[in-house]
Amino acid sequence: MKMSKAKREALIGYMLVLPWIIGFLLFMAYPLFFSLYMSFNKVAITPYGIETTYLGWGNYKDAFLTDPEFMQKLLLFVKSTLVMIPIVIVFSLFVALLINQPIRGRQFFRAIFFLPVVITSGEVVQELFAQGAATIPLMDESGVIAYLENNLPTAWSDPLVDIIKRFILILWYSGVQILIFLAALQKVNTQVYEAAAIDGASPWVIFWKITLPEIKPFILVNLIYTTVDLFTNTSSDVIKLIQDNMFQVGTGFGYSSALAWIFFAVILAVLLIVAWFFRNREKTAYAGSGR
Repeated sequence: MKMSKAKREALIGYMLVLPWIIGFLLFMAYPLFFSLYMSFNKVAITPYGIETTYLGWGNYKDAFLTDPEFMQKLLLFVKSTLVMIPIVIVFSLFVALLINQPIRGRQFFRAIFFLPVVITSGEVVQELFAQGAATIPLMDESGVIAYLENNLPTAWSDPLVDIIKRFILILWYSGVQILIFLAALQKVNTQVYEAAAIDGASPWVIFWKITLPEIKPFILVNLIYTTVDLFTNTSSDVIKLIQDNMFQVGTGFGYSSALAWIFFAVILAVLLIVAWFFRNREKTAYAGSGR
């Protein structure tokens, strides 16, 4: 039977993605569901293999009601990360605007800002933290950290101090976002800029009325990427705590799996809030324009 062109193209497409589907089912879907299963059990590694004892929601109850360290580190990390996200986005957009200008050597500057993305592997980041290279010494020497700790409630001072101590690394994690913003800026029609300049629009007005509306979809992409990147950073205290609980006799793989799924639920909730807020702003702006 002769196939239509549409069916033939669809079949070719399915054949091309089939290796990825098989790999996902074998190497990602199964481990994910197995870790979810372990989160409802007490897992023991014995000479005879893995032994599980069903606990129901016991591990999750212990995480919220019995383990104060997990909740404390989780709340602190979420607060500091939610403050970091706009800092990374604003810095990335600012740098992208600068190196998008017609200057000599802008390809070199693009490479410089993207280079940390290549070299900051987990081990490199840990070594930088150990040597204190992630901090700004001036902040500590000028008494800014001490001022924040003495004049703000702990709930606010701890996230702010954590950001200051990792400020250099926050800027280093902006390489991908800068490239995405650069791609967005280069898609804006230059004739629109020329028409606005002829009409007497200032650079500030051009940015708010032309540039920012044109790159809004890319802002959402960067928000999602930055959220995932910061939450899954290997230097996270929450991820370290999850890893530590894997090999403790009293907790083990079952409890650490429960912590990991709670952390995943928090990341998913933040992503949904970011997407909902951004979409809501888009609808408000669209309605306000009267279109």
